[in-house]
Amino acid sequence: MTDIIHLDSVDREELDVYARLTEAQIRNRLEPEKGVFIAESPKVIRLALDAGFEPVSFLMEEKHIEGDAKAILARCPGVPVYTGDRELLKSLTGYALTRGVLAAVKRKPQPEPQAILAGARRVAVLDGITDAGNLGAIVRSAAALNIDAILLTPTCCDPLNRRAVRVSMGTIFQVPWAVLSDWPKGGMALLHDAGFTVAATALCEDSRALGDPKLREIDRLALVFGTEGDGLAVHTIRACDLTIKIPMAHGVDSLNVAAASAVLFWELRTN
Repeated sequence: MTDIIHLDSVDREELDVYARLTEAQIRNRLEPEKGVFIAESPKVIRLALDAGFEPVSFLMEEKHIEGDAKAILARCPGVPVYTGDRELLKSLTGYALTRGVLAAVKRKPQPEPQAILAGARRVAVLDGITDAGNLGAIVRSAAALNIDAILLTPTCCDPLNRRAVRVSMGTIFQVPWAVLSDWPKGGMALLHDAGFTVAATALCEDSRALGDPKLREIDRLALVFGTEGDGLAVHTIRACDLTIKIPMAHGVDSLNVAAASAVLFWELRTN
């Protein structure tokens, strides 16, 4: 049975997670499995449920209870649904709920990197990607273009950051991901032990141009992408087995990391 709570005020402590807590507070950095994240829109919430995540509560305009969110709520009996008129909810979140439905969702324990590498052939390693929009876009491309797993260095932003989840359109729940505790040394050793050739994406003199047919012949390939501003550190590039670049025209020096990842994923796909 759906537990519907009609709001006449947004002062309830249970609503803090939707607007009054920071990303770090809802993440619970010391014990991530005790934290939550925010999923927006019925589609994204449905994908989270399909992946085994459990909602703590929902926030939505009343019209969605029997509308866009009906099928979702049927899957979550007993989970509280907070609802109110548009202006009241806007006073809480700071914006109109154009996507209609929000959910606070429990995090799950993160898998170990070794577990998601088993059987993988194409892996993306994200090194210091701090823009949540870029991270979400990379994940969406990875899902669409058949990347088997994603590894993140400790300096990356949270993949379950509200904006990252939104930009990924819920594909963050479809591509296995894990955080490397030691990078680059430990992470490189892990990838090599698993049989991967590790390729840095960087504009170096000895970089191989994307389109080189030998690149498609690599059986297990890990593509390493660097920060939005500075790219990969020199010592990281040197630790990789080879370097790949996308040939540029018209004097353009590089692509945004999210756009570059999509090009590389497509060109180096396994099927």
